[in-house]
Amino acid sequence: MAAPLLSVRDLIVEFPTRRGTLRALDRVSFDIAEGEVLGMVGESGAGKSLTGAAIIGLLEPPGRIAGGEIWLRGERIDNLPREKMRRVRGRRIGMVFQDPLTSLNPLYTVAEQLIETIRTHMDLSEKEARARAVGLLDRVGIPAAARRIDDYPHHFSGGMRQRVVIALALAAEPELVIADEPTTALDVSVQAQIIDVLKEICAERGASVMLITHDMGVIAETADRVAVLYAGRLAEIGPVRDVIQAAEHPYTAGLMGSIPTLTQTAERLTQIPGSMPRLNAIPQGCAFNPRCPKVFERCYRDQPNLIARADGRHVSCWLYDAQEKEVSHG
Repeated sequence: MAAPLLSVRDLIVEFPTRRGTLRALDRVSFDIAEGEVLGMVGESGAGKSLTGAAIIGLLEPPGRIAGGEIWLRGERIDNLPREKMRRVRGRRIGMVFQDPLTSLNPLYTVAEQLIETIRTHMDLSEKEARARAVGLLDRVGIPAAARRIDDYPHHFSGGMRQRVVIALALAAEPELVIADEPTTALDVSVQAQIIDVLKEICAERGASVMLITHDMGVIAETADRVAVLYAGRLAEIGPVRDVIQAAEHPYTAGLMGSIPTLTQTAERLTQIPGSMPRLNAIPQGCAFNPRCPKVFERCYRDQPNLIARADGRHVSCWLYDAQEKEVSHG
């Protein structure tokens, strides 16, 4: 087995408050292989975006990494000084945010922003950087890229702005692209185009992708493997087809059952009762126990770790404890 491009081990993210410390991510572990697309799904507040922010060193204070390690191609990056991490961000890890207006400065043209990013991370002249920037805009599907590069962000539609953000994220040819809900604000027809562009360009360059979304349809179309987060913990991780066709964790099964399909004959979609717990009210044992249809006594007492399955999946559920050996990584 080749060493993973990204390895996250027992990641803990905490937020100190006056009423005590809240744990937002609780020992999250997973790998991303070179060239792989890993989808990360879960309800709002599950910790998906926090995971991405922790990896690129952009946690909002007072949030902090309180435990665990993050490795990028064999180099530990979670404890790098700020300046070194700034060089990793952009050069080795690109980021596509949900709202392109948070990534683009409205006071500068697209040309100025792309050229500055390229020249910060690559040894190119102004002319070479501009040519590269035009080529990137062309590749992400901006029509008349050579002319439009001198426009300001507000001159572009939402979908076109997101294409510019993808160009910006890929400007320095990063090894890993973290895409955090990159299509949420866009029309359905534009969503598919944006995902296709991102996937195609990353495949061309051999870049890995961590795709954060709450849309299982996007994951099904795009990802190689999927990690399901619930209340800051990994519920299940495995090949996307296996997880979609035969989810093992009761939470994942509920998520899959809530997606309408063309072949469905049932009158009602599956509904997961209740809602995800707040950080200050996560129950003892398995965090999903108040909503779980298969809950039993141990679920209220002990928190499960990821359990290795024969098909290469890992699932954090006591239902599988008797059958498989427990491990602590994904």
